[in-house]
Amino acid sequence: IETNGIRLRAMVEGKGPLVILLHGFPQCWYLWRHQIDPLVEAGFQVAAPDQRGYGGSGRPAAIEAYNIIELTNDVVGLADALGHERFIVVGHDWGAPVAWHTALLHPRRVRAVAGMSVPYGRWRAGTMTRQENFGDNFWYMVYFQQPGVAEAELEADIRRSLRTIYFMVSGDVPAEMRPAVKPASAKFLDGMTDPERFPAWATDEDLDYYVAQYRQSGFRGPLNWYRNIDRNIEITPQLEAAKIEQPSFFIAGKKDPVLSFGGGGWVSHMDKWVTDMRGKVFIEGAGHWVQMERPAEVNEALVGFLKSVS
Repeated sequence: IETNGIRLRAMVEGKGPLVILLHGFPQCWYLWRHQIDPLVEAGFQVAAPDQRGYGGSGRPAAIEAYNIIELTNDVVGLADALGHERFIVVGHDWGAPVAWHTALLHPRRVRAVAGMSVPYGRWRAGTMTRQENFGDNFWYMVYFQQPGVAEAELEADIRRSLRTIYFMVSGDVPAEMRPAVKPASAKFLDGMTDPERFPAWATDEDLDYYVAQYRQSGFRGPLNWYRNIDRNIEITPQLEAAKIEQPSFFIAGKKDPVLSFGGGGWVSHMDKWVTDMRGKVFIEGAGHWVQMERPAEVNEALVGFLKSVS
């Protein structure tokens, strides 16, 4: 699909009100494989794109091409291409900030919004990207800032990189395997475990598919999203006090490490920016990949919310 000056590959199924599903890092449209059919059966048209930089979609070279204005314009352009004036947007991980910001920047287009794993929030530029805020400790968003460094590490063995990342932030990683604090000089995968046996929610065939996508796209485009964290704040001063007023919903696994960011108060802080929160669902035993780890529970919660607002 041609949208906003870029070509996006998208899985599109069904008829009815449009629901756009946005993946995050390091994923692709395939993250949503367990949600597409249930949403279609519930009466929705579903579009799950590879977001820019990922999989079969366009990969602009410029770092600034991955800023939040372009990312949200991609979403609106996708709805335009499918013939929908209004739509519902659902995002996970990096897809969640894109979903929240699509609701903020295009309020007349977005009927409702749901985020998974990552609540809405706004910080000062530099909060997440400057080493001095983390002392001598490693912080992955700082590590991702220097072009080429994380790409080289992650692309050296794509299967190992993806298996390790998927496992280490899931609900299945034993407490004794969770990453310890490591020095700022460490690499991203240092101290992480590549499991001998992967949990049942991702098969060898699933991993084969993911590996094929990253052999096609590489990691530069996906990592460029992190290199726009500060730029996203600087180019949206109009959102400093803006509130998300559409019906909203939040889903996360109780073991998702993202929920502990910023001291763990991120979810409750979201309430001052989101005025019509219809529910927050925390799924027992699930980690970061909640829709893969616990698809039945996620589908029940998500379909219930979508039906209530469509």
